[in-house]
Amino acid sequence: MTNSTIYLHDLEQERFGLRVASRLSDSLDDLPYEISERLRAARVQAVSKRKIVATKMVTGVVNLGGGSSLTLGSDQPNWWGKLAAAAPLLMLVLGLIAINLIQDDIHIKEIADLDAALLTDDLPPAAYTDPGFAHYLKISSGQFK
Repeated sequence: MTNSTIYLHDLEQERFGLRVASRLSDSLDDLPYEISERLRAARVQAVSKRKIVATKMVTGVVNLGGGSSLTLGSDQPNWWGKLAAAAPLLMLVLGLIAINLIQDDIHIKEIADLDAALLTDDLPPAAYTDPGFAHYLKISSGQFK
């Protein structure tokens, strides 16, 4: 059965139920008081004994090869579940902090290397601010690195 045939079947059942309810409601006014009162009491009793459907929360998906499986958890997640839910966010934050520290360290080392090269070079520091010297460095394909 496809989804459309299931939908049509459910729709037919719904229409049939509405027709039956309509026919029963039409003849309700003709019933004596005792019978209508017994019906009302039976309706109240049926509603009080109806089954309450318990829903389960899906807590994970397991993918093995070509098939998947859902794992069901309890209605109230315990502290392990909350910790497991927060772990990816914590790992992301720690990863971003580590990347920032590594990039800062690399940037500091580059600046320290440049400062060491400037201080140990034979040229005076004022030569590096000269536009002609900057052009010479670009043309000479970076002999000073």
